[in-house]
Amino acid sequence: MHDPLSPTTRLPIDSDADLSRVRQRVRQAAADLGFRLVPQTKLVTAASELARNTLVHGGGGHMEMTLLGDGARRGLRLSFVDTGPGIPDVERAMTDGYSTGGGLGLGLGGARRLVREFALDTRPGRGTTVTITDWATGLPSPRTGAS
Repeated sequence: MHDPLSPTTRLPIDSDADLSRVRQRVRQAAADLGFRLVPQTKLVTAASELARNTLVHGGGGHMEMTLLGDGARRGLRLSFVDTGPGIPDVERAMTDGYSTGGGLGLGLGGARRLVREFALDTRPGRGTTVTITDWATGLPSPRTGAS
């Protein structure tokens, strides 16, 4: 069970300016939780892709960000929620390189590879929710013995 460390923060995704705010808030939260630079960058990249999908394909919506604790581990759960048309062919949408936007975005498959946990809930005509979770790994243990 992943226990929330704080209440969930909800951020709107209704404009390009909102996309920037989502990226900034995710980066700051990940840094505050102790994510190293590379995992932090992967999480922000996945969040950016999913926020853009929420805006472009879902017609806007919101992101819910929850800080998590699991023993000594700290993590972030991000849910991207829209009430748009949904995804009619999930298997195709998850295929690497697939894009309906004509852009060079990572797509859902790319976002999935960047995080440890990925869940997709979509129904045609009822919208889409994509939830990702990742964990700060912390610093490696110091070496013991001869150097």
